[in-house]
Amino acid sequence: MGSKDSKRFCPLRDEVRSILENSIARLKLSARAFDRVIKVARTIADLEAASDIETPHIAEAINYRTPDHEA
Repeated sequence: MGSKDSKRFCPLRDEVRSILENSIARLKLSARAFDRVIKVARTIADLEAASDIETPHIAEAINYRTPDHEA
Protein backbone atom coordinates (compact mmCIF):
# COMPACT_ATOMS: atom_id res chain seq x y z
CA MET A 1 0.00 0.00 0.00
CA GLY A 2 1.48 3.32 -1.06
CA SER A 3 1.19 6.69 0.61
CA LYS A 4 -1.86 7.66 -1.46
CA ASP A 5 -3.57 4.39 -0.57
CA SER A 6 -2.88 4.83 3.13
CA LYS A 7 -4.51 8.27 3.02
CA ARG A 8 -7.55 6.72 1.35
CA PHE A 9 -7.88 3.55 3.44
CA CYS A 10 -6.43 4.77 6.76
CA PRO A 11 -8.01 8.15 7.47
CA LEU A 12 -7.08 9.70 10.81
CA ARG A 13 -9.13 12.05 12.95
CA ASP A 14 -7.37 15.36 13.64
CA GLU A 15 -6.68 14.37 17.28
CA VAL A 16 -5.09 11.07 16.29
CA ARG A 17 -3.06 12.67 13.47
CA SER A 18 -1.78 15.32 15.90
CA ILE A 19 -0.60 12.66 18.35
CA LEU A 20 1.14 10.79 15.55
CA GLU A 21 2.81 13.91 14.15
CA ASN A 22 4.05 14.96 17.61
CA SER A 23 5.45 11.49 18.27
CA ILE A 24 7.16 11.31 14.89
CA ALA A 25 8.78 14.71 15.49
CA ARG A 26 9.83 13.85 19.06
CA LEU A 27 11.34 10.53 17.98
CA LYS A 28 12.86 12.08 14.85
CA LEU A 29 11.37 9.44 12.58
CA SER A 30 11.21 9.79 8.80
CA ALA A 31 8.21 10.34 6.55
CA ARG A 32 8.53 6.71 5.58
CA ALA A 33 8.22 5.76 9.25
CA PHE A 34 5.09 7.94 9.45
CA ASP A 35 3.44 5.85 6.72
CA ARG A 36 4.57 2.59 8.30
CA VAL A 37 3.17 3.55 11.70
CA ILE A 38 -0.20 4.29 10.08
CA LYS A 39 -0.20 0.92 8.33
CA VAL A 40 0.66 -0.95 11.53
CA ALA A 41 -2.00 1.02 13.42
CA ARG A 42 -4.55 0.05 10.75
CA THR A 43 -3.60 -3.61 11.23
CA ILE A 44 -3.97 -3.30 15.00
CA ALA A 45 -7.37 -1.65 14.55
CA ASP A 46 -8.41 -4.43 12.16
CA LEU A 47 -7.41 -7.10 14.68
CA GLU A 48 -9.66 -5.36 17.22
CA ALA A 49 -12.47 -5.09 14.64
CA ALA A 50 -12.36 -1.29 14.96
CA SER A 51 -13.58 0.69 11.97
CA ASP A 52 -11.32 3.68 12.74
CA ILE A 53 -7.73 4.05 13.84
CA GLU A 54 -7.83 5.41 17.38
CA THR A 55 -5.21 6.81 19.73
CA PRO A 56 -4.39 3.44 21.39
CA HIS A 57 -3.76 1.91 17.95
CA ILE A 58 -1.34 4.70 17.03
CA ALA A 59 0.38 4.48 20.43
CA GLU A 60 0.89 0.74 20.09
CA ALA A 61 2.19 1.07 16.53
CA ILE A 62 4.67 3.76 17.61
CA ASN A 63 5.91 1.50 20.37
CA TYR A 64 6.82 -1.11 17.75
CA ARG A 65 9.01 1.38 15.84
CA THR A 66 12.68 1.89 16.49
CA PRO A 67 14.22 5.19 15.49
CA ASP A 68 15.68 4.98 11.97
CA HIS A 69 19.18 5.84 13.17
CA GLU A 70 19.21 2.84 15.51
CA ALA A 71 18.06 0.31 12.89
